[in-house]
Formats: sequence, structure tokens, C-alpha cells
Amino acid sequence: MTTSDVGARSGEARVGVLARHPLVWFFVIAAAGAWVVELPVILSRTGTGLLPYTLPPLVVLLLIAGATFTGPTVAAFVMVRVTEGPEGPKRLLRRYVQWRVPFRWYLFVLLVIPVSEVVGAIVVPGAVGSVQPVTSALVAGYPLAFLTTFLLGGPLGEEPGWRGFALPRLQARFGPLAGATVLGVLWALWHFPLFWSGVWTPLTAANMIMFLVMITLLTIVMAWVFNNVGGSLLLTMLMHASFNTFADKVVAPLFPAPLLNDYVLLPELIGFGLVAVIVIVATRGRLSYAART
Repeated sequence: MTTSDVGARSGEARVGVLARHPLVWFFVIAAAGAWVVELPVILSRTGTGLLPYTLPPLVVLLLIAGATFTGPTVAAFVMVRVTEGPEGPKRLLRRYVQWRVPFRWYLFVLLVIPVSEVVGAIVVPGAVGSVQPVTSALVAGYPLAFLTTFLLGGPLGEEPGWRGFALPRLQARFGPLAGATVLGVLWALWHFPLFWSGVWTPLTAANMIMFLVMITLLTIVMAWVFNNVGGSLLLTMLMHASFNTFADKVVAPLFPAPLLNDYVLLPELIGFGLVAVIVIVATRGRLSYAART
């Protein structure tokens, strides 16, 4: 099996409008499912005047968590059923627990990715001078934060769609580097309504552009990991949880530099950019595509 085989069409798959344009319909369903759920969050922001009340923070978090499942996950399962037949959803589910991969990839997603964020932080002007001590509370709370992020913060709800369905087809159509870049841009745009939700980074053009570039660079790295672990969604979920949790629970509190108050994504942009350049150069842009499992 190769990563190019992931998502291969089954002879039992049905033919119809969805099957003729699977990638288009996947992104339409993923966007519509998530944005409809997030709309009440945006409309309830204080000062908009579009809803007569403001949603409680817990409701906001639950709605945003739900959006990740009603968007990419629903889209993925709908489209694998359409394009691969009755066995498609079963194959997708099996990749949730595909854990037999070389141990070095666990180390990469759980250790190297966080280290890249620290490297990105320390080069930001004023960051080193602002560094705070690592507390026992931070260390003790990290596993729970990681688990919460894994279940509700995006990985479990998004990865079946982005890496489970879209990436194999985009790589097959456009090649690994171009396919990952297209996915990165679309993945970033899918997140854009959250800038208006009031729970994300400051709503500025600079932050939105920074986020788009950062997510695209990250997607290139994730495609490389995906190709080397035979399409394991478990590994991409762990990587997703790793960079999200470390950024929010470690980098942000440890480096409260003034510049990072306005541009909180700088450490990730720099760190992921460095890793992405190394991966592209080392693989000559192939991102280990079609690597044997």
C-alpha cells in the first residue's frame, strides 16, 4: 500500500453529481456545515446588534467544537461513501486507530513540533527578555489540556476531512507540494469566521494573512508526516493536538512579549516555516509522497 492508494475509488461507488466533483463537494459541505454552526457565535458578539444577547463562553466553545465535526468530519464520511462505496467509511474509521508506525514519528509530532514553536518564539524581539518560569501547574495541566484539545479543539473533528479525504486526492491531482499548498489555503480560509467569533487572535488583516501563511506551511509539514506514516489519521490528530496545545498552554504564557500580544502567531509562523523549508529541500518537494507503509 502507498499513500497514493488512500482513498482509491471502489467499484461499488455510486455515480452522481457528488461523485463527479468530490473535492468541490467536500469543501462545500465542510464549509457550510461549520459556518452555519459558528454563525450564532459571530452574531452574538457584543456590539453587533444582530442578536439581543451574548452567548455564554461555554456555549461558544461547544458550538465551535461542534462545528469541526459538522463540517470536515461529516463531509469526509459523506464523500467517502459516495466515492468509495459502503467500505469507504469503514476504511476511514480504521485509519483513526492506525498506530503501527515507526516510533520516530511519535517523537516528531509530540516533541519536534513543540520545539519548533519555541525556536520561533525566541527569535521574536523582546521574547527572551519576557520569558517566564515553567511552573508545576503548567506541567501538571498539560496532559489534560492536550486531551481536551485532541477531543474538542479540532484534531478529532478536522483530520478525517483535511488529511483523511482531501489530501490524498489533492496530491494525486496536483502533486504533493502543490496539493498540500492548495489544502493549506483552503484549510486556513475555512477557519476565517473564527476571527469574527471573539475567541481568536485580534481581527486584523495582518493576523489573517499571517494565519493563512502559517497554516499553509504547517500543511506542507503535515503532508510529509502523513505520507511517511501510510495515511495514519491518528498521527495527524496527535500532531494537530500537539501544536495547538503547546502554542496556547506553553508558548503564550511563557513568552508574554509585547509584540506577541498583537501578533500571537509569530512563533508558529517562524517555527513551522523553518521546518517546512527543511522538509521541502530534503525531499526535493516530493514530501515523501507514495512512501511505502
